[in-house]
Amino acid sequence: MKERKQLYEGMYILNAALSEDARQKCLERIMSGITERGGEIHKIHDQGRKKLAYEIRGLREGHYFLLYFTAPTSAFAELWREYHLNEDLLRFLTLQTDQVRETIEFQKLPE
Repeated sequence: MKERKQLYEGMYILNAALSEDARQKCLERIMSGITERGGEIHKIHDQGRKKLAYEIRGLREGHYFLLYFTAPTSAFAELWREYHLNEDLLRFLTLQTDQVRETIEFQKLPE
């Protein structure tokens, strides 16, 4: 039986102190982990360097990436294990979504 693939939205925060080359290699490592396990990358949003809400491992800034991808649900245990071993990946969050957003817009907070 073929496993069904779902659409996911993954937020990845990388160490902002990484060079451009190292940051790109880290992102490629994340993407290759998805594709090697039967997934497919649909869209990448580079959100850039931003201040963290709280200090993580002594760092106050991170480089944010938002990825839209499809993957079989069985791939996540291995992916998350790999993410926890990656020292340059500060935080990650994966959510199931129903559409790939072409642009990222933030709503203003009420005053």
